[in-house]
Amino acid sequence: MTPLPIDPAVQTAVTELAEAAGRAIMAVYDAGDAQARSKADASPLTLADERAHALIAAQLATLTPNIPVVSEEDGAVAPRPPLPATCWVVDPLDGTKEFLKRTGEFTVNIALVIDDRPVFGVVHAPALATTWVGAPRGAVRRTATGETPIAVRAPRSSLAVVASRDHAGPMVSQLLAAHPTFETVSVGSSLKFCRVAEGAADLYLRDGPTMVWDTAAGQAVLEAAGGCVLQLDGAPLSGAVPELRNPFFVAIGSPALPWQSFLLPVPTSPAVHHEA
Repeated sequence: MTPLPIDPAVQTAVTELAEAAGRAIMAVYDAGDAQARSKADASPLTLADERAHALIAAQLATLTPNIPVVSEEDGAVAPRPPLPATCWVVDPLDGTKEFLKRTGEFTVNIALVIDDRPVFGVVHAPALATTWVGAPRGAVRRTATGETPIAVRAPRSSLAVVASRDHAGPMVSQLLAAHPTFETVSVGSSLKFCRVAEGAADLYLRDGPTMVWDTAAGQAVLEAAGGCVLQLDGAPLSGAVPELRNPFFVAIGSPALPWQSFLLPVPTSPAVHHEA
């Protein structure tokens, strides 16, 4: 177990910070004026992204002045440097497309990463008024009525597979076609990790492009709940990746789940990877 360089009071403050950023996001959401525009990579940027980023960056600098912040909205240009040995990894508004489509399935992601591994994470869903927190002591779900411990579920004969609303790739489609009894749980943003962490699903396969800030907080929550996030070769998903771009990965609930056997019928040729 990796000891955290932040005490429980700071962990609580960071959780509350994610929720405060969620309120800033909801103010824009409810006003209906997102002022959306495209970034250099053609992904959308809204006023909500910017307000959440400014709030989180400022407050983390006050709470933990010795821990640098790596945020999607830092405006860094390629080549992106490797993650510092200890840092906060932040996506102020994960699921901006869901925000713009008004599905409610968007999140605030804050993770503490040490030596390329997320060891503490907060995923807050503002429109759902729910927060998931993962730490070495375990994982919890927070709502207005309090905190509830969460854990992954045991393997079963027919799985529930989480799929992205906007980004499910060919490997996911072929996995589901090869196993028609599997249930599909469609959800946006890092909520996919949380569904597996709380036992509502068994597996989340991602065969499309993601960045470290898309996954770090959700990975921390899932691993604290007893699950794991692995590259398709079985190695743990790590922040030590070029340009902070993740390889394809699978997030699973029970470590006993024979997930590789489910992927055997699925082509993994270089052509599929280039498509991402």
